[in-house]
Amino acid sequence: FLWRWFDELYVLLDLLLQQHCLARCSASFSENFYSLKRIPAGDRGERPLATAGLPKGQHWKSLLLLVLVPYLKGKLEKLVSSLREEDEYSIHPPSSSWKRFYRAFLAAYPFVNMTWEGWFLIQQLSYILGKAEHHSPMLRLAGVRLVRLTAEDIQALENRSAGDTSSQTPSIQTRVQSAVRKTLGGVAFSLSTGLSVSMFFLQFLDWWYSSENQETIKSLTALPAPPPPVHLDGGAASALLPRLRSLCPLCRKVRVNATALATSGFVFCYRCAYAYVKSHQRCPVTGYATELQHLVKLYSPES
Repeated sequence: FLWRWFDELYVLLDLLLQQHCLARCSASFSENFYSLKRIPAGDRGERPLATAGLPKGQHWKSLLLLVLVPYLKGKLEKLVSSLREEDEYSIHPPSSSWKRFYRAFLAAYPFVNMTWEGWFLIQQLSYILGKAEHHSPMLRLAGVRLVRLTAEDIQALENRSAGDTSSQTPSIQTRVQSAVRKTLGGVAFSLSTGLSVSMFFLQFLDWWYSSENQETIKSLTALPAPPPPVHLDGGAASALLPRLRSLCPLCRKVRVNATALATSGFVFCYRCAYAYVKSHQRCPVTGYATELQHLVKLYSPES
């Protein structure tokens, strides 16, 4: 579930993080890390403190542009990648209106993406040459600009983090808040330590499965060869096989984009095999357990 909805969960957590930083520091998480803050673009007088926050309009624009635009761009890139794969293997019939539509979309996408990236490049060059006050179009759309934190900003942020500790006898609420902060600090430390250990473990797995280590792996994890496929002789499964070898066992037509199943060796149309394996997770002839990664496209000398 977490893997399937990873992008959405990431956006939700990013939304909470950026909302917290914009409300408390008038900056995104990375901008605050580099001692920057956002102020309204037309504000040329006395700059407000970072703890004052942005006006409501600039705040919500900044939040949406920081979180929503990268999410939509990532989703669009995944969609384009998926459509290109489907177009390459001709999953949809050639005459379908849907296929004509997404082929036109795939043809137009590189130009749209080039325009988007060129917009950012021109804005950055203008900023470097002193012709613009924004290095990113997203800041211009949000109606804000970046400035350095002043000593007053840093002092205000430190005071806000420390809270009101002038009272000699802290109240029960203050004690509870202090205990919660200590607990969260311990959890954060545990997570950071676990992350370091996890990175070491991932590096170990990367080494273990590296090409240089394959011979060692084969010697340690050698398994006996699997038995040959069950001989289809007069059973119900053999009735699925057409008499002509050039026909697909599923659609009974001449194969298009011939594709073999690595688990059984039988050859089908790519569209037929893809749809069947995706629905049933097995070979349609032998019944052997099969996944989509077991589809192997065949290329004849004529093609």
